[in-house]
Amino acid sequence: MNTEQQLKFSPTVFTLPLLFVFIIWFVYWLEIKFGWNFNKFGVFPRNFNGLKGVFCSPFIHSDTKHLFNNSVPLFVLSACLFYFYKEVAIKVLVFGGMITGFLTWVIARESYHIGASGIVYLLFSFVLFSGIFKRHYRLVAVSFITIFLYGSMVWYVLPIKEGMSWEGHLSGLITGFVFAVLYRKRGIVKEKFKFSKSEFDTMFDENGNYMPPIVEEESELEEINYRYIYKEEE
Repeated sequence: MNTEQQLKFSPTVFTLPLLFVFIIWFVYWLEIKFGWNFNKFGVFPRNFNGLKGVFCSPFIHSDTKHLFNNSVPLFVLSACLFYFYKEVAIKVLVFGGMITGFLTWVIARESYHIGASGIVYLLFSFVLFSGIFKRHYRLVAVSFITIFLYGSMVWYVLPIKEGMSWEGHLSGLITGFVFAVLYRKRGIVKEKFKFSKSEFDTMFDENGNYMPPIVEEESELEEINYRYIYKEEE
């Protein structure tokens, strides 16, 4: 499959990211509407009951600012994922999200960790490193755009802001890098240029010596038949 076919637009490029963003806003609306608090469904590290957060935490947010800050990059990066890496997009999003949550469960502080920021860092890392590894000019361009738009997020994998789950960010960044390595030969890859031989190339041997073709001249003469008619003597 060539690059143009792989980059063919599909409605899922926008519909699936929109669906994801809609769900997290809907969950937050339910909390506000009915006065619920879903924080206890977040990841609680090294506690068996806290494992449910591996699946639930991306849909739970503490406030509107937290939700909005995750919604925009989540939509943009997931749209990039489904457009440029459609062959592995579902695997990266689903399995990558689960591994990110589990890694957070292993390394994080004993507190409830909620929000889709782990998924955002997963997508950021995968799109960035995958484009670099594949060395395809379009994907490299996407990587540079990703750095330009969200490069400052890298600082938040460090414990520089109180109350922020930097462990979830770090888990997403690591997971995205691992998936970029695993899928570096899947989907769009840099194609090696192949030279095709022309008629002129056949005039040279393997050492580069010029060997013009031998032209055989046609020596056969066309056969001519004669017919003699004798004149009768008077």
